[in-house]
Order: sequence, then structure tokens, then C-alpha cells
Amino acid sequence: MTETESYPWLNAYPEGIDWHAQIDQGGLHDRLDRAESLYPDNIALDFKGKTYTYRELAEKVRSFARGLHEMGIGRGSKVGLFMPNCPQYVIAYFGVLRAGATVVNYNPLYSRRELEHQIKDSGTEVMVTLNLTILYPKLAPYVGTTSVRKIIIGDLPSVLPPAKAALYKLAKSKDIAKFPEDDNHITFMQMLAWPSRVRTATIDPQKDIAVLQYTGGTTGTPKGVVLTHGNITANIRQCRLWFSDARDGEETMMGVLPFFHVFAMTVIMNFSIASGFRIIMHPRFEMKPLLEDIEKYKPSLMPGVPTMYSAILNYHKVDKYNLNSLKFCISGGGPLPHEVKERFEARTGCVLFEGYGLSESSPVASCNPIKGVNKTGSIGMPLPGTILEIVDQDDEKTLLPQGEVGEICIRGPQVMRGYWEKPEETDKVIKHTETGESRLHTGDIGYMDEEGYFFIVDRKKEMIISGGYNIYPRNIEEVIYSHEDVVECAVIGIDHKTRGQVPKAFVVKREKSQLTEAGLKEFLKDKISAYAQPSAIEFRDELPKSMIGKILKKELVAEEQKKAGA
Repeated sequence: MTETESYPWLNAYPEGIDWHAQIDQGGLHDRLDRAESLYPDNIALDFKGKTYTYRELAEKVRSFARGLHEMGIGRGSKVGLFMPNCPQYVIAYFGVLRAGATVVNYNPLYSRRELEHQIKDSGTEVMVTLNLTILYPKLAPYVGTTSVRKIIIGDLPSVLPPAKAALYKLAKSKDIAKFPEDDNHITFMQMLAWPSRVRTATIDPQKDIAVLQYTGGTTGTPKGVVLTHGNITANIRQCRLWFSDARDGEETMMGVLPFFHVFAMTVIMNFSIASGFRIIMHPRFEMKPLLEDIEKYKPSLMPGVPTMYSAILNYHKVDKYNLNSLKFCISGGGPLPHEVKERFEARTGCVLFEGYGLSESSPVASCNPIKGVNKTGSIGMPLPGTILEIVDQDDEKTLLPQGEVGEICIRGPQVMRGYWEKPEETDKVIKHTETGESRLHTGDIGYMDEEGYFFIVDRKKEMIISGGYNIYPRNIEEVIYSHEDVVECAVIGIDHKTRGQVPKAFVVKREKSQLTEAGLKEFLKDKISAYAQPSAIEFRDELPKSMIGKILKKELVAEEQKKAGA
């Protein structure tokens, strides 16, 4: 079998991108060193108008790393980051890595129960957070009662321009949390007061853990995904090769997705730092500030999730803003509806292309080409050095030919080492080929077309089996999205006495729309097979979402299960 027969995407691979390119793997903190060397006076971070050059950022990172060394944090130590996008996050992230320790990302919206689980599971020793009432009080009970022995606490006024800092202190005084002045607490400013002379830890990129990235828990208790320095730097290099037209040291990146999420961590923060880009940082997704900053700073890149692009399109004042600086917008975190893609491209003139990945692959595995055919509905082709394969769901050793539906598997240098201290869970998803190579089983069902583009049919665990038929919610959602009055939708399976399960749709419709359940069912009648028609359609003002804007079907399923048990 020839190479192009084994890897059909090579026949249509984007011009100028070498799938066989050498994928370098090194220390993640070295990427900041390189940017400081090449672009010392370029702006690295812009937070609400206060800027940091690459030289200033690197100096602060070295001071932070020195402070960690002084408190006994080094190779193998776990340091948790519990905060939204802000300069302290970036400084702490690279400071932890320079010290040789491991970053443990925490979602700022975690409940205390979720926090406690992750602290105990990871063995986090130091937590870094902000002095906000929505953050610090959650952490306080775990100092000294768990593995956490110190909390490093930052504040927002110190990273804002003077006028905004003064206004913040006046307007947001109730949001500021007090904390004890004792040995268990240290301020971020104290960490930055250390000399920036620090011995950088020697690490093994293939073995040393850069990040413990916890899964969202959609299929059970969250697990710590072990990502080495090599995993993440490989994925940065793969992304850089894919964005072949991007200019090192010249582009501006819009950073509105939260960095604690693996998509933003790699594609926004790490990719930008490694390339010398300017990052416009937003602590959360707010429509007016986002659109104002796009118009003001003219970013060329803006990664996002489908619901974010949909929200921009449906914002009633969007036409007042100039969004034409955007050149490339990558969509991840969920399927990109055709209608959203086409409308967003028409509105901005940029290319909105869908990519694919998961925490276990650092995360990017495939993407539609920037140059060449950008296929609507496809997750594109494998990135350089990455192999995607379709495996028979009933026989994991059998690879399926083009056009046949099976489980998507990934091979490549970005694939995780495993789940933290969970060898049995690791063995369920990482299996070995006959040649001994690791193959990540994603749980996503899809196929490869005749040109080597991949398409996801649905999640294996979300597939609905109704009266013997396999029903894929994504197919139903695509049709529902094609109705002009639909803004968002999600389809799940609910229990049925005779058919096992049947589909139910949850829909958010446009403001002032008169669309009814009967009207939408009539619309779907000739577009979806009879056995796949939603048994019920429930209209809502909003759907449950994660902090990055991903629709949380698991919460809808839990609601329906609770109703059924009532």
C-alpha cells in the first residue's frame, strides 16, 4: 500500500504545508524565551488598555519562578491556577513551567465540591487566584486541610491602567475579598518582588508534565489529562505550520475564550506567545467590549466556539461595528452549524473554519485548510505529523475504508501520556497498534471522504438508539439550525417505553419570533426520517453552557432523568 493510499489526505493537502514536517518538542517555557529574544519590545499582553512587552512579561515570569523556588516548589510540584484571563494567569503559567513544576488548570466557576475533588486528585500544593469574593472564599477552607499549603493572591487594580484601577476600587469594593496576613498567604506583588535571576529547571520534554488538564466530566468524574511539555510544544508547532500565512511578531490575537480551557490555552495563549503575537485579553465574553476591541485593535485572529459566533451575529447592534480586520477565525469546542459559518463569513469577510480536537490531544488534531477547500460540516484534515483513522466500532483492530462510519482515532506527538494516576481509564482510550504506536480512541463517530477530509457524525455516547435505529443528534441539530428563527439548539435522547429512546430538541428562537412546536415540526417533516423526528420540542430563553460557551447536553439529560424519576 502506498503512502497516499494509507493517508488519502496527502492528495489534497494544502499547498505550502508539509505534512511530513519535523515537529519539534521542547520545554514550553522556552517559547517565551524565544519571543523575548526576537521581539523584546513588542506588546505581548494588552489587558483593558494596560500593556506588557515580551521583555516585561519574561522578567515577571522569572521573578515569579524565583518566588516558587524560594517556597520549595520545583520539578514535579503541582500549582493550581484558579482565575479568569488576566496578566497574572499568563505570568503564573509560565513561571510555574520555568520552575519545573506542573500547571493544574481550575475552572473559576467550580463549586467547592468540584474544587475539593480536583485538589485531592492532583495533589495541588499551591493555588494562584485573585482576591475576588467569587474566587478566594471557595479556596480558603482547603489551605492546610488538603495538600494546598499556600495561596498566592493577585488583584485586578494592579493590572489595570491608573484611571480604571481607581474606578475599580470605588465601584467594585464589595467584590474584593479579604484574606489573612499569615504564612499561608502571599500576594502576587510579593512574588514579583523577587530578583529575576533564577535557575531554570532542567526538564525532559517527553516525560515531564507541563499541564494537568481536567476533562469536563461529561462522561463521569473529571480526569486529569497528562500533557507533557513535548505534547503541547508539538501542538503549537503543528498549529504554526497550519497558519502558514500568519506573520511572526506582527499579528494580533483576540483572547476572549478562557485560558484555563485547553482550546484557548494552546490556540490563543501558547500559540501567540510562541509566535510573538499581541494578545488582547478579555476576562469573560461580553458582547459590547468585545466588538469595541475588535474595531479598536483590529485583530486578525479570533478563535471561538459556535455559540460565540452565533451570539455576535444575533447581537442587535452588530452592524455598528467594523469587524473586517478578522482574517482567520477557527471554531472548536462543538459542531459548527452551516448557517452560522456562512452568515459569519458574509458579515466579516473572514474565513471561519472548523477544527477538531480534545483535551487528550493537546487539543488540536485536525482543521480545515486556510488555503484550499474549506468544507462546510467537515473538521478538515489531520495537522502535520498527525494521523486520523476510522476504526470499526465492533472490531478495534479493523481500519475502515473511506466513506464508512466508525470511531475516529488519533495518532501523533500531541496525544496525551494518559490520565493522572488512572491506568485503567487510560487503557480504555489509548490502545496500541500492531507496530506498538499509541492510538487515541476519541469516542467520536465519523468518516473520511474521498479527498481525506473528516466528518463527525456524532459522539458515540450521545448516539440515540430508537427502535433499533441509530440516530445521531448532530444530524437533527443541523436541520433545526437551518430554520431562520432558530438561534441555538440541542438534541438529546429521552427514555421511551417501547422504542428505548427518542430524540427531544431544546431550542432558543430569535427574539419576537412566533415559531411554535407545531410549526417547527412541520418544517422538519420532509427533512428528517420519520424515526428520527423529535418526539418533543422545548423552547427556552437559553441553554446551559460551559464557561467557553459549549452547550452542556449532560445538564439537559440530567433534567429529563429527574423529571422521569419524579
